[in-house]
Amino acid sequence: MSTTPHWSLKQSFAERVESSSHPLTSYLFRLMEVKQSNLCLSADVEHARELLALADQVGPSIVVLKTHYDLITGWDYQPHTGTGAKLAALARKHGFLIFEDRKFVDIGSTVQKQYTAGTACVIEWAHITNADIHAGEAMVSAMAQAAQKWRERVPYEVKTSVSVGTPGADQFADEEAEDRVEELRKIVPRENGTSREKDTDGRKGSIVSVTTVTQTYEPADSPRLAKTISEGDETVFPGIEEAPLERGLLILAQMSSKGCLMDGKYTWECVKAARKNKDFVMGYVAQQNLNGITKQDLAPAYDDHESAAEEEAQADNFIHMTPGCKLPPPGEEAPQGDGLGQQYNTPDNLVNIKGTDIAIVGRGIITASDPPAEAERYRRKAWKAYQDRRERLA
Repeated sequence: MSTTPHWSLKQSFAERVESSSHPLTSYLFRLMEVKQSNLCLSADVEHARELLALADQVGPSIVVLKTHYDLITGWDYQPHTGTGAKLAALARKHGFLIFEDRKFVDIGSTVQKQYTAGTACVIEWAHITNADIHAGEAMVSAMAQAAQKWRERVPYEVKTSVSVGTPGADQFADEEAEDRVEELRKIVPRENGTSREKDTDGRKGSIVSVTTVTQTYEPADSPRLAKTISEGDETVFPGIEEAPLERGLLILAQMSSKGCLMDGKYTWECVKAARKNKDFVMGYVAQQNLNGITKQDLAPAYDDHESAAEEEAQADNFIHMTPGCKLPPPGEEAPQGDGLGQQYNTPDNLVNIKGTDIAIVGRGIITASDPPAEAERYRRKAWKAYQDRRERLA
Protein backbone atom coordinates (compact mmCIF):
# COMPACT_ATOMS: atom_id res chain seq x y z
CA MET A 1 0.00 0.00 0.00
CA SER A 2 1.24 3.46 -0.83
CA THR A 3 2.75 5.31 2.10
CA THR A 4 1.52 8.64 0.70
CA PRO A 5 -1.92 9.50 2.11
CA HIS A 6 -4.62 10.08 -0.48
CA TRP A 7 -5.47 13.74 -0.97
CA SER A 8 -9.04 13.23 0.29
CA LEU A 9 -7.68 12.42 3.76
CA LYS A 10 -6.00 15.82 3.97
CA GLN A 11 -8.82 17.99 2.70
CA SER A 12 -11.71 19.34 4.73
CA PHE A 13 -15.21 18.13 3.99
CA ALA A 14 -15.95 21.59 2.59
CA GLU A 15 -13.03 21.31 0.17
CA ARG A 16 -14.15 17.88 -0.99
CA VAL A 17 -17.52 19.26 -2.12
CA GLU A 18 -16.12 20.59 -5.39
CA SER A 19 -14.72 17.24 -6.53
CA SER A 20 -17.72 15.12 -5.53
CA SER A 21 -19.35 13.26 -8.40
CA HIS A 22 -22.66 12.67 -6.64
CA PRO A 23 -24.98 15.55 -5.58
CA LEU A 24 -25.97 13.73 -2.39
CA THR A 25 -22.30 13.33 -1.42
CA SER A 26 -21.74 17.04 -1.97
CA TYR A 27 -24.77 17.81 0.17
CA LEU A 28 -23.61 15.47 2.94
CA PHE A 29 -20.16 17.06 3.06
CA ARG A 30 -21.75 20.49 3.42
CA LEU A 31 -24.18 19.21 6.06
CA MET A 32 -21.27 17.80 8.05
CA GLU A 33 -19.56 21.18 8.06
CA VAL A 34 -22.75 23.01 9.05
CA LYS A 35 -23.45 20.66 11.97
CA GLN A 36 -19.79 19.90 12.76
CA SER A 37 -20.77 16.27 12.90
CA ASN A 38 -19.57 13.10 11.22
CA LEU A 39 -21.77 10.80 13.26
CA CYS A 40 -24.29 8.22 12.07
CA LEU A 41 -26.75 6.61 14.48
CA SER A 42 -27.55 2.96 13.82
CA ALA A 43 -31.13 3.04 15.11
CA ASP A 44 -31.63 -0.69 15.67
CA VAL A 45 -34.61 -0.47 18.00
CA GLU A 46 -37.62 -2.79 18.07
CA HIS A 47 -40.67 -0.60 17.49
CA ALA A 48 -41.57 2.24 15.15
CA ARG A 49 -42.50 4.47 18.08
CA GLU A 50 -39.02 4.00 19.56
CA LEU A 51 -37.42 4.71 16.19
CA LEU A 52 -39.26 7.98 15.66
CA ALA A 53 -38.71 9.13 19.25
CA LEU A 54 -34.99 8.31 19.07
CA ALA A 55 -34.58 10.07 15.71
CA ASP A 56 -36.23 13.17 17.16
CA GLN A 57 -34.08 13.14 20.29
CA VAL A 58 -30.71 12.41 18.68
CA GLY A 59 -31.32 14.13 15.33
CA PRO A 60 -29.52 17.38 16.27
CA SER A 61 -26.21 15.50 16.77
CA ILE A 62 -26.14 13.26 13.69
CA VAL A 63 -25.82 13.66 9.93
CA VAL A 64 -27.04 10.16 9.01
CA LEU A 65 -29.69 7.90 10.55
CA LYS A 66 -29.21 4.22 9.70
CA THR A 67 -32.31 2.03 9.74
CA HIS A 68 -33.29 -1.61 9.36
CA TYR A 69 -36.98 -1.29 8.50
CA ASP A 70 -37.49 -5.06 8.44
CA LEU A 71 -36.67 -5.50 12.14
CA ILE A 72 -39.07 -2.77 13.25
CA THR A 73 -42.40 -3.88 14.72
CA GLY A 74 -45.27 -1.55 13.88
CA TRP A 75 -43.71 -0.08 10.74
CA ASP A 76 -46.47 1.79 8.91
CA TYR A 77 -46.09 1.27 5.16
CA GLN A 78 -48.50 4.03 4.09
CA PRO A 79 -46.45 6.11 1.61
CA HIS A 80 -47.80 9.52 2.64
CA THR A 81 -48.39 9.21 6.36
CA GLY A 82 -46.42 6.13 7.44
CA THR A 83 -43.14 5.60 9.24
CA GLY A 84 -40.99 6.43 6.21
CA ALA A 85 -42.78 9.75 5.67
CA LYS A 86 -42.45 10.63 9.35
CA LEU A 87 -38.74 9.83 9.29
CA ALA A 88 -38.37 12.07 6.23
CA ALA A 89 -40.04 14.93 8.14
CA LEU A 90 -37.64 14.45 11.07
CA ALA A 91 -34.69 14.36 8.66
CA ARG A 92 -35.73 17.76 7.30
CA LYS A 93 -36.32 19.17 10.76
CA HIS A 94 -32.99 18.11 12.28
CA GLY A 95 -30.76 17.96 9.19
CA PHE A 96 -29.78 14.35 8.56
CA LEU A 97 -29.97 11.80 5.76
CA ILE A 98 -31.73 8.44 6.06
CA PHE A 99 -29.66 5.36 5.26
CA GLU A 100 -31.63 2.12 4.96
CA ASP A 101 -29.15 -0.68 5.67
CA ARG A 102 -30.89 -3.10 3.31
CA LYS A 103 -27.79 -4.86 1.93
CA PHE A 104 -29.34 -5.69 -1.43
CA VAL A 105 -27.86 -8.75 -3.12
CA ASP A 106 -29.58 -10.49 -6.03
CA ILE A 107 -29.89 -10.42 -9.79
CA GLY A 108 -30.48 -7.01 -11.35
CA SER A 109 -34.20 -7.31 -12.11
CA THR A 110 -34.94 -8.49 -8.58
CA VAL A 111 -33.03 -5.74 -6.77
CA GLN A 112 -34.70 -3.13 -8.97
CA LYS A 113 -38.12 -4.27 -7.74
CA GLN A 114 -36.97 -4.64 -4.14
CA TYR A 115 -35.58 -1.10 -4.21
CA THR A 116 -38.39 0.78 -5.93
CA ALA A 117 -41.50 -1.25 -5.11
CA GLY A 118 -42.79 -3.74 -2.56
CA THR A 119 -44.30 -2.95 0.82
CA ALA A 120 -41.50 -0.69 2.03
CA CYS A 121 -40.66 1.08 -1.27
CA VAL A 122 -37.26 2.01 0.16
CA ILE A 123 -36.40 4.53 -2.55
CA GLU A 124 -39.30 6.79 -1.56
CA TRP A 125 -38.04 7.66 1.93
CA ALA A 126 -34.37 6.60 2.19
CA HIS A 127 -31.77 8.93 0.69
CA ILE A 128 -29.13 6.19 0.86
CA THR A 129 -29.11 2.42 0.79
CA ASN A 130 -26.38 -0.20 0.43
CA ALA A 131 -25.57 -3.39 -1.43
CA ASP A 132 -23.50 -6.51 -0.99
CA ILE A 133 -22.19 -7.11 -4.51
CA HIS A 134 -21.48 -10.83 -4.25
CA ALA A 135 -24.09 -11.16 -7.01
CA GLY A 136 -21.86 -9.12 -9.32
CA GLU A 137 -21.36 -5.52 -10.43
CA ALA A 138 -24.36 -5.74 -12.78
CA MET A 139 -26.72 -5.40 -9.85
CA VAL A 140 -25.19 -1.99 -9.03
CA SER A 141 -25.82 -0.82 -12.59
CA ALA A 142 -29.36 -2.17 -12.37
CA MET A 143 -30.06 -0.26 -9.17
CA ALA A 144 -28.60 2.89 -10.72
CA GLN A 145 -30.97 2.54 -13.69
CA ALA A 146 -33.95 2.02 -11.39
CA ALA A 147 -33.02 5.09 -9.31
CA GLN A 148 -32.68 7.21 -12.45
CA LYS A 149 -36.09 6.13 -13.77
CA TRP A 150 -37.65 6.82 -10.39
CA ARG A 151 -36.07 10.27 -10.28
CA GLU A 152 -37.35 11.11 -13.75
CA ARG A 153 -40.89 10.27 -12.69
CA VAL A 154 -40.92 12.72 -9.78
CA PRO A 155 -39.30 15.91 -11.03
CA TYR A 156 -42.37 18.09 -10.45
CA GLU A 157 -45.30 18.58 -8.17
CA VAL A 158 -48.67 19.57 -9.65
CA LYS A 159 -50.43 22.71 -8.47
CA THR A 160 -54.16 22.82 -9.31
CA SER A 161 -56.37 25.92 -9.24
CA VAL A 162 -60.11 26.06 -9.90
CA SER A 163 -62.02 29.13 -11.03
CA VAL A 164 -65.76 29.55 -11.68
CA GLY A 165 -67.29 32.33 -13.74
CA THR A 166 -68.92 33.46 -16.95
CA PRO A 167 -66.39 33.76 -19.76
CA GLY A 168 -66.20 36.57 -22.25
CA ALA A 169 -64.65 36.73 -25.69
CA ASP A 170 -61.46 38.22 -24.27
CA GLN A 171 -60.83 34.95 -22.40
CA PHE A 172 -60.16 33.09 -25.63
CA ALA A 173 -56.91 33.77 -27.41
CA ASP A 174 -57.56 32.08 -30.73
CA GLU A 175 -59.07 33.72 -33.80
CA GLU A 176 -62.38 31.91 -33.33
CA ALA A 177 -62.98 33.39 -29.89
CA GLU A 178 -66.38 34.89 -30.73
CA ASP A 179 -67.55 31.65 -32.30
CA ARG A 180 -66.41 29.74 -29.24
CA VAL A 181 -68.32 32.05 -26.91
CA GLU A 182 -71.39 31.69 -29.06
CA GLU A 183 -71.00 27.92 -28.94
CA LEU A 184 -70.77 27.97 -25.16
CA ARG A 185 -73.87 30.14 -24.90
CA LYS A 186 -75.87 27.39 -26.59
CA ILE A 187 -75.24 25.13 -23.65
CA VAL A 188 -77.75 25.62 -20.87
CA PRO A 189 -77.65 23.38 -17.82
CA ARG A 190 -80.88 21.53 -17.06
CA GLU A 191 -82.04 20.98 -13.52
CA ASN A 192 -81.07 17.31 -13.80
CA GLY A 193 -77.52 18.21 -14.78
CA THR A 194 -77.80 17.61 -18.56
CA SER A 195 -77.71 20.35 -21.21
CA ARG A 196 -79.67 21.36 -24.25
CA GLU A 197 -79.04 23.40 -27.38
CA LYS A 198 -82.03 25.78 -27.09
CA ASP A 199 -85.02 26.43 -24.87
CA THR A 200 -88.30 24.99 -26.06
CA ASP A 201 -89.49 28.46 -27.04
CA GLY A 202 -86.64 28.77 -29.52
CA ARG A 203 -84.67 31.39 -27.64
CA LYS A 204 -80.93 31.06 -27.38
CA GLY A 205 -79.73 29.86 -24.04
CA SER A 206 -77.14 31.74 -22.06
CA ILE A 207 -74.25 30.16 -20.31
CA VAL A 208 -74.55 30.23 -16.53
CA SER A 209 -70.94 29.48 -15.59
CA VAL A 210 -67.82 27.68 -16.65
CA THR A 211 -65.48 25.92 -14.25
CA THR A 212 -61.83 26.21 -15.28
CA VAL A 213 -59.22 23.87 -13.89
CA THR A 214 -55.60 25.01 -14.31
CA GLN A 215 -52.59 22.85 -13.54
CA THR A 216 -49.04 24.13 -13.28
CA TYR A 217 -45.89 22.15 -12.66
CA GLU A 218 -43.31 23.38 -10.20
CA PRO A 219 -39.92 21.82 -9.44
CA ALA A 220 -39.93 19.61 -6.39
CA ASP A 221 -36.22 19.18 -5.67
CA SER A 222 -36.90 17.84 -2.23
CA PRO A 223 -37.34 14.46 -0.59
CA ARG A 224 -40.74 15.58 0.65
CA LEU A 225 -42.73 13.37 -1.70
CA ALA A 226 -45.58 12.88 0.75
CA LYS A 227 -47.75 15.97 0.28
CA THR A 228 -50.11 15.10 3.09
CA ILE A 229 -47.60 15.59 5.89
CA SER A 230 -48.90 17.02 9.14
CA GLU A 231 -48.82 20.73 9.85
CA GLY A 232 -45.37 21.67 11.11
CA ASP A 233 -43.61 18.71 9.50
CA GLU A 234 -42.38 20.97 6.70
CA THR A 235 -39.77 22.52 9.03
CA VAL A 236 -36.33 22.57 7.43
CA PHE A 237 -33.04 22.57 9.37
CA PRO A 238 -31.54 26.09 9.27
CA GLY A 239 -28.28 26.80 7.49
CA ILE A 240 -28.73 24.44 4.56
CA GLU A 241 -31.38 23.65 1.97
CA GLU A 242 -33.27 20.37 1.73
CA ALA A 243 -31.39 17.37 0.40
CA PRO A 244 -31.58 16.74 -3.35
CA LEU A 245 -33.94 14.08 -4.65
CA GLU A 246 -31.15 11.99 -6.13
CA ARG A 247 -30.60 8.66 -4.35
CA GLY A 248 -27.23 7.16 -3.47
CA LEU A 249 -25.67 3.76 -2.87
CA LEU A 250 -22.99 2.65 -0.44
CA ILE A 251 -21.21 -0.56 -1.40
CA LEU A 252 -20.61 -2.94 1.49
CA ALA A 253 -16.89 -3.50 0.95
CA GLN A 254 -15.78 -4.70 4.40
CA MET A 255 -17.45 -5.63 7.67
CA SER A 256 -16.38 -5.41 11.30
CA SER A 257 -17.65 -8.85 12.35
CA LYS A 258 -15.11 -11.47 13.43
CA GLY A 259 -14.41 -14.07 10.72
CA CYS A 260 -15.95 -11.95 7.93
CA LEU A 261 -15.53 -13.65 4.54
CA MET A 262 -15.22 -10.43 2.55
CA ASP A 263 -11.61 -10.83 1.44
CA GLY A 264 -9.33 -8.57 -0.59
CA LYS A 265 -10.58 -10.00 -3.87
CA TYR A 266 -14.15 -9.08 -3.00
CA THR A 267 -13.17 -5.60 -1.78
CA TRP A 268 -11.28 -4.94 -5.00
CA GLU A 269 -14.42 -5.81 -7.00
CA CYS A 270 -16.31 -3.31 -4.83
CA VAL A 271 -13.78 -0.60 -5.67
CA LYS A 272 -14.09 -1.30 -9.40
CA ALA A 273 -17.90 -1.23 -9.20
CA ALA A 274 -17.81 2.09 -7.35
CA ARG A 275 -15.49 3.71 -9.89
CA LYS A 276 -17.66 2.47 -12.74
CA ASN A 277 -20.88 3.87 -11.23
CA LYS A 278 -19.84 7.22 -9.75
CA ASP A 279 -23.15 8.84 -10.66
CA PHE A 280 -24.93 6.52 -8.22
CA VAL A 281 -22.34 5.16 -5.80
CA MET A 282 -21.53 7.60 -2.99
CA GLY A 283 -18.94 5.42 -1.32
CA TYR A 284 -18.48 2.45 0.97
CA VAL A 285 -19.27 0.83 4.24
CA ALA A 286 -15.72 -0.27 5.03
CA GLN A 287 -13.10 -0.68 7.72
CA GLN A 288 -10.51 1.52 6.04
CA ASN A 289 -10.29 4.35 3.55
CA LEU A 290 -10.37 2.91 0.02
CA ASN A 291 -9.80 6.12 -1.95
CA GLY A 292 -6.81 5.67 -4.23
CA ILE A 293 -6.55 1.97 -3.41
CA THR A 294 -5.10 -0.43 -6.00
CA LYS A 295 -5.43 -4.12 -6.74
CA GLN A 296 -1.90 -4.61 -5.48
CA ASP A 297 -2.96 -3.16 -2.14
CA LEU A 298 -5.97 -5.44 -1.73
CA ALA A 299 -5.51 -8.61 -3.75
CA PRO A 300 -2.08 -8.84 -5.40
CA ALA A 301 -2.53 -12.51 -6.32
CA TYR A 302 -5.96 -11.99 -7.88
CA ASP A 303 -5.65 -12.03 -11.68
CA ASP A 304 -8.74 -10.16 -12.86
CA HIS A 305 -7.00 -8.66 -15.93
CA GLU A 306 -8.15 -5.22 -14.76
CA SER A 307 -6.05 -2.72 -12.93
CA ALA A 308 -7.16 0.88 -12.52
CA ALA A 309 -5.04 3.60 -14.02
CA GLU A 310 -3.26 5.73 -11.47
CA GLU A 311 -5.24 8.78 -12.55
CA GLU A 312 -8.52 6.94 -11.97
CA ALA A 313 -7.49 5.88 -8.48
CA GLN A 314 -6.30 9.37 -7.58
CA ALA A 315 -9.64 10.84 -8.66
CA ASP A 316 -11.49 8.91 -5.93
CA ASN A 317 -13.56 11.05 -3.57
CA PHE A 318 -15.86 8.41 -2.12
CA ILE A 319 -17.33 8.81 1.33
CA HIS A 320 -16.65 6.11 3.92
CA MET A 321 -18.88 5.01 6.78
CA THR A 322 -17.69 2.54 9.39
CA PRO A 323 -19.70 0.63 12.02
CA GLY A 324 -18.43 -0.86 15.24
CA CYS A 325 -17.68 2.45 16.96
CA LYS A 326 -17.95 2.50 20.74
CA LEU A 327 -16.57 4.70 23.48
CA PRO A 328 -15.91 3.42 26.98
CA PRO A 329 -17.62 5.10 29.90
CA PRO A 330 -15.45 7.89 31.31
CA GLY A 331 -12.47 6.38 33.15
CA GLU A 332 -12.89 2.89 31.70
CA GLU A 333 -11.07 1.00 28.94
CA ALA A 334 -12.65 0.61 25.51
CA PRO A 335 -14.64 -2.62 25.04
CA GLN A 336 -13.22 -5.10 22.53
CA GLY A 337 -16.49 -6.62 21.33
CA ASP A 338 -20.02 -7.69 22.19
CA GLY A 339 -19.42 -11.44 22.42
CA LEU A 340 -21.46 -11.98 19.23
CA GLY A 341 -18.73 -11.30 16.69
CA GLN A 342 -18.87 -7.51 16.65
CA GLN A 343 -15.48 -5.88 17.19
CA TYR A 344 -15.43 -2.32 18.47
CA ASN A 345 -13.25 0.66 17.60
CA THR A 346 -12.97 4.16 19.03
CA PRO A 347 -13.77 7.22 16.91
CA ASP A 348 -10.10 8.20 16.93
CA ASN A 349 -8.98 4.85 15.56
CA LEU A 350 -11.68 4.80 12.87
CA VAL A 351 -11.55 8.43 11.70
CA ASN A 352 -8.04 9.60 12.50
CA ILE A 353 -6.04 6.42 11.92
CA LYS A 354 -8.08 4.33 9.46
CA GLY A 355 -9.42 7.31 7.55
CA THR A 356 -13.17 6.78 7.60
CA ASP A 357 -15.38 9.84 7.24
CA ILE A 358 -18.44 8.91 9.29
CA ALA A 359 -18.47 6.80 12.44
CA ILE A 360 -21.53 4.59 12.85
CA VAL A 361 -22.66 4.13 16.45
CA GLY A 362 -25.53 1.95 17.62
CA ARG A 363 -25.83 0.44 21.07
CA GLY A 364 -23.33 2.88 22.56
CA ILE A 365 -25.99 5.59 22.17
CA ILE A 366 -29.23 3.58 22.20
CA THR A 367 -28.58 1.83 25.52
CA ALA A 368 -27.24 4.93 27.27
CA SER A 369 -29.23 6.39 30.16
CA ASP A 370 -29.33 9.71 28.26
CA PRO A 371 -29.13 9.02 24.49
CA PRO A 372 -29.10 12.69 23.39
CA ALA A 373 -26.23 13.53 25.75
CA GLU A 374 -24.31 10.41 24.72
CA ALA A 375 -24.84 11.24 21.05
CA GLU A 376 -23.30 14.64 21.71
CA ARG A 377 -20.29 12.97 23.37
CA TYR A 378 -19.78 10.75 20.31
CA ARG A 379 -20.26 13.71 17.96
CA ARG A 380 -17.54 15.70 19.72
CA LYS A 381 -15.13 12.74 19.78
CA ALA A 382 -15.67 11.84 16.11
CA TRP A 383 -15.34 15.45 14.97
CA LYS A 384 -12.14 15.91 16.96
CA ALA A 385 -10.75 12.73 15.37
CA TYR A 386 -11.45 14.25 11.94
CA GLN A 387 -9.71 17.49 12.93
CA ASP A 388 -6.77 15.54 14.37
CA ARG A 389 -6.43 13.61 11.10
CA ARG A 390 -6.21 16.79 9.06
CA GLU A 391 -3.67 18.27 11.46
CA ARG A 392 -1.60 15.09 11.47
CA LEU A 393 -1.49 14.88 7.66
CA ALA A 394 -1.08 18.59 6.97
